[in-house]
Amino acid sequence: MAKRETIVHWFRKGLRIHDNPALTVAVDRVRENPTKYSLRPIFVLDPAIRKWLRVGSNRWRFLQQTLVDLDENLRSINSRLYVVRGNPVEVFPKLFTEWNVSLLTYEHDIEPYAVKRDATVEQQANKHHVQIHVEKSHTIFDPEVIVKKNAGKPPLTYQRYATLASACKIPPALPAPQKLPAKCTAPASDNEERKNSACYDPPTTKELGVDENTLSSCKFPGGETEALRRMEEVLGRKAWVCNFEKPNTSPNSLEPSTTVLSPYLKFGCLSVRLFYTRISDIIKGQKHSQPPVSLIGQIMWREFYYCVAAVTPNFDKMVGNSVCMQIDWDTNKEHLEAWTHGRTGYPFIDAIMRQLRQEGWIHHLARHAVACFLTRGDLWISWEEGQRVFEELLLDADWALNAGNWMWLSASAFFHQFFRVYSPVAFGKKTDPEGKFIRKYVPELARFPAGIIYEPWKANLETQKKLGCIIGKDYPKRIVMHEEISKANIQRMSAAYKRNKAQKETDLDGDSSPPVASTTGKKRPAASSSATKSGATPKKRKLENTIEKFLKKK
Repeated sequence: MAKRETIVHWFRKGLRIHDNPALTVAVDRVRENPTKYSLRPIFVLDPAIRKWLRVGSNRWRFLQQTLVDLDENLRSINSRLYVVRGNPVEVFPKLFTEWNVSLLTYEHDIEPYAVKRDATVEQQANKHHVQIHVEKSHTIFDPEVIVKKNAGKPPLTYQRYATLASACKIPPALPAPQKLPAKCTAPASDNEERKNSACYDPPTTKELGVDENTLSSCKFPGGETEALRRMEEVLGRKAWVCNFEKPNTSPNSLEPSTTVLSPYLKFGCLSVRLFYTRISDIIKGQKHSQPPVSLIGQIMWREFYYCVAAVTPNFDKMVGNSVCMQIDWDTNKEHLEAWTHGRTGYPFIDAIMRQLRQEGWIHHLARHAVACFLTRGDLWISWEEGQRVFEELLLDADWALNAGNWMWLSASAFFHQFFRVYSPVAFGKKTDPEGKFIRKYVPELARFPAGIIYEPWKANLETQKKLGCIIGKDYPKRIVMHEEISKANIQRMSAAYKRNKAQKETDLDGDSSPPVASTTGKKRPAASSSATKSGATPKKRKLENTIEKFLKKK
């Protein structure tokens, strides 16, 4: 009698059973001939990954909860999740043989590490005569199709991307698979296999190296079940969905003013295609807000960044990144450390960074404020440093979106109005004039009145003593003077733009000299102004006049 063949679905992202095309292919193959095939959905957990992957405790907890939930949802269709420990490129050759695998399905991934890993696994599968089936379902639109429509180049503006995507059809979201016959589950020998070798149960937080005593209460539980529940809760507020405009939400409300579905989309607990189509159904025939600020618009930003990232080498770096400005950022460990841990002396900025560390999530406009402060606004530190901190602390840290947003907010790519700088004082006051957000996350300042809590340094020493917080002792002094440094940094950005423009013109003339910006992060002297003032175009003069007027207002 021929040995039963195993169909393996490999979960990486896409940690759900609804609208999961690659899983559906695996399930359908097994259902066609349950006596010939058995199904094993797996997640490969590499114990060595902690040595190089920047993941904080909140995200490890989210993943652990997600895997437990995924296992439960698979059991509801007469399957289960097999969590296999080890490096994927070492694990698969063994599994192909031991399980008699004939088909491996998984979801496509654009991240450089994943691309390299998947190419190796595909080679191994070919050697073992295992068929591979890959589906693109982490985004609504296939980046490859969009790039092809754009003459082989990534669209570098949101508007261009939206135009190209609007011509693409969106297939309906797939339902979760129906229950499999009991005979489709893994063979009986699995019980003996588990007894004598590795346990395939989802990991505990302890196995993931998480000290639960260091964790705050869990505001955003991981998993498909919570993702769908949260989506239904959001979509139940139909008027809110129709009227949603991102700039009108609050970056510092005590409870989130947006959907907080981004972590679930990042891990694929929620299908972005399902979310998109459900929103579309609600707003159809209704008066509603428009992209890019609407909910549909927010999803399209995600699609845009994925498309550019998929075909841009070194997308998460400045050097070697074709879409990124080369800027002479400073290196300042003390300032970076202060920003990272919420000790800049600016209560609004510090409250945001402390919320991030505690809860793993901050509002996207809050991200704008702290990113601008770190880079072109105040500290003049590379966006790559901020990207690394977000990569560690955010629940929704997504390679493509994280890099794309940091380039945007540092005015290194996509956005070029570098003279528009967020105030670390005024911006927060607009939506939280009483400073409730600051009181929650910067408790040292809890007794400071609304009129001064955003600028505690303005209180005299006697007042500070009465309020129980001395600036410079109980709460840090400002590490920079925003009103002064922001003006200087605008000038530095202007000089960087001129250098980059000059460099591009030189490159077009055939000079292959390296960019002006330093690869070490140390300061480099600005280019001579005489080289850039001559031959200034009307557009260039208009920009310089705009900057000059802006600085005078400040």
